[in-house]
Amino acid sequence: MSQTKNSNSVSGEKTSIHDMLKDTPARESINNLPTNSGASPYSRALSNSTSSPAILTPSSPTQTEDSTILKTSSRIENIKNWSISTYKCTKQLMFEKLGKTARTHDTELESQIDQLRETQKKYLNILRLARALTSHFYLVVQTQHALGETFSDLAQKSPELQEEFLYNSETQRNLTKNGESLLGALNFFISSVNTLCNKTIEDTLQSIRQYEAARVEYDAYRTDLESLSGKPEGTIGLEEAQHGYELHRQNFIKLRAEVSIKMKFLDENRIKVMHKQLLLFHNAISAYFSGNQQALEATLKQFNIKMKTPNSTYPSWLEQ
Repeated sequence: MSQTKNSNSVSGEKTSIHDMLKDTPARESINNLPTNSGASPYSRALSNSTSSPAILTPSSPTQTEDSTILKTSSRIENIKNWSISTYKCTKQLMFEKLGKTARTHDTELESQIDQLRETQKKYLNILRLARALTSHFYLVVQTQHALGETFSDLAQKSPELQEEFLYNSETQRNLTKNGESLLGALNFFISSVNTLCNKTIEDTLQSIRQYEAARVEYDAYRTDLESLSGKPEGTIGLEEAQHGYELHRQNFIKLRAEVSIKMKFLDENRIKVMHKQLLLFHNAISAYFSGNQQALEATLKQFNIKMKTPNSTYPSWLEQ
């Protein structure tokens, strides 16, 4: 009986398992699903997402290639224009030196430019000599200071000549003090003339160099236009030559006006600065070598020249 029951139970379990397997789809049916029309929505979404990567990227490769091509073409165009302009300007300069072409002359302005360059050259010579004088005089002042210290030391060690040594020590100390005042005036003079030569005048000369370069370009394009104008109408490049000529003519006129204005203001500023500095130089030198200490101090006060004391230190950034 027990064996019969066990066999019945086993067969019942087998029947139930077979029933469960019947409800599940066969593996062959899963593998034989159609690939296109019978695909699920999820599989279609995956296939669509993988087949269109351009939607996820911020810019397509074609846009990047177009921008690169535009940049390259603009650079090539700039190099082309620069090469043409350089060739024309070089040709113009060579023909001017050989006397084969005419150049634009502004007699009044060019004479002022030549005079300004000559003035700068002379002022630079004054600056060089003033620096040499200051350097040599600084050594004299240092020697006087050392000599005064030596006299003072010997006065303490030589009682029989103490009075004479003290006189000379005091004289050298006074000369050192006045020499330091004169050095302050000379350094102020050098600083002002250096600013005038290497900054103020140089700024105007930079504008003059730009004007001269614009003059060469204008003459080069003018000569080119004149050579093309003599040919029949409809000549290739005539319209482009007219455009370039007009553009460089306007730039030339603009820079010429700027140079004229700058030179006018520069001349007024130069006279004002040099009048003040030459007066300072004369008064300081005369007062020192005449031994007039009060006049030397008055000169420094007149031109607002502050002397640094031997033990003075620069103020900290908090004090500034």
